[in-house]
Amino acid sequence: MRLRPHAPSRRTRGGGGRRASVHGLILCLVGLLLGLFPVSAQAATLTEVTGFGSNPGNLQMFRYVPDGLPAGRPLVVALHGCTQSASGFDDETGWTKWADTWGFALLLPQQKSANNANSCFNWFQQSDFSRGQGEALSIKQMVDRMAADYGTDASRVYVTGLSAGGAMTAVMAAAYPDVFSGAAVVAGIPFDCARSTTEGLNCMSPGVDLTPQQWGDKVRAAYPSYAGPYPTMSVWHGSGDTTVKPMNMTELVEQWTNVHGTDTTADVSDTVQGYPHKVYRDGSGNDVVESYSITGMGHGQPVDPGSGATQCGVVGSYILDVNICASYYIGEFWGLAGGGGGSGSLPAPTGLTVTGTTDTSVSLSWSAVGGAASYRVYRGGTQVGTPTGTSFTDTGLSAGTTYSYTVAAVDGSGSAGAASAAVQATTSGAAHQCYTDNNYNQVVAGRAHQSMGYVYANGSNQYMGLYNVYETHTLEETSPGYYVVSDSGCPS
Repeated sequence: MRLRPHAPSRRTRGGGGRRASVHGLILCLVGLLLGLFPVSAQAATLTEVTGFGSNPGNLQMFRYVPDGLPAGRPLVVALHGCTQSASGFDDETGWTKWADTWGFALLLPQQKSANNANSCFNWFQQSDFSRGQGEALSIKQMVDRMAADYGTDASRVYVTGLSAGGAMTAVMAAAYPDVFSGAAVVAGIPFDCARSTTEGLNCMSPGVDLTPQQWGDKVRAAYPSYAGPYPTMSVWHGSGDTTVKPMNMTELVEQWTNVHGTDTTADVSDTVQGYPHKVYRDGSGNDVVESYSITGMGHGQPVDPGSGATQCGVVGSYILDVNICASYYIGEFWGLAGGGGGSGSLPAPTGLTVTGTTDTSVSLSWSAVGGAASYRVYRGGTQVGTPTGTSFTDTGLSAGTTYSYTVAAVDGSGSAGAASAAVQATTSGAAHQCYTDNNYNQVVAGRAHQSMGYVYANGSNQYMGLYNVYETHTLEETSPGYYVVSDSGCPS
């Protein structure tokens, strides 16, 4: 079976027409993950949710929420592959196990065959991979619904996916870096590799070779006014993948190391469960990108069925037993395992204190832990640094924003102990201002301008529609005199 992009057949979306493809067999993304959803042993069940927004991408929303989950817990968004569904991507990949074990909510968007003949997310369609449009916006609206229903911790929202879902994961990380703290692409493709079905086929095989700067520029162009931190990125790929060629892992690493302002020379090269693993750190020592090359594995999601502490999954088509559970190690990279603690025996650090803030940084210090070889610093549950001393400065933050931090001590074997009590820090500077009004008044107020009867936001020059009092938009001032359309949520 082969994974191929398929031109969508949706007739209308958000008022715009779509023409069905006449090349369905050639342009499809082939079926992944053919197993059926087994009955869960947990009291919680996979449940469909309706009424989560305008849903311009015409997607379905499913969620798995452990019984009694308190407010303020993380959220993981998991995106299935082609011909599959939410129920074929929860237990099989292990994510429901970790939701129960670690205590987070799980959101599983589902594609419809009406949108794509093989139920593939349309990662190669600009109208679906752009911020504020199509399928990308529908997924963002699902995240908003989860926050409204369960009080999701906005600083601990993560996204992952396999194959076409992996390509869509890169879309969400690029289009909504203000929403996601971490991302994990399994057998996927860099953001904005393709803008047509033909280009999509070329991205999958043989792949597209761009410079790190070119790849990084594509991400930055997805949200040009954004100045905050980007999601950390975990990249997984089988070295024997003939459907999505392994060079896509290299290109993804190049794209996201460039976005994080670091190079493509790994700071850590080791093995995990016998497989090559690399970690890339930014100038502040933060682990920002990692990669796993699963030697000999074909196209699929790595699992390790069993009841062990690091095992997960149910074997099926494109769910491959290769003795490593990808979802476990992805969750560990994001800091979900034990809420930032680990299997080590070192006690939690005490005295965690905020020693200083600027518009874009937070400085911390804490008391030393005997026997600690290093420490892990977590921002909202996501690991952002591994200092050897008892202080750390987190950079690249947004002005006027509150962040939560914990620290765990790491012993000589690399095992992290219990996490410290959390502290909160608010960066200096003013938070972004939001203005909702009709287009006429936005122009009168100096936040937009009109040309030949059409209105555009000042600064970003984003199109807002006709110059009248009937069309309304929300504008966010991200810097003095620079406005962006933020109808999907403001401040972003």
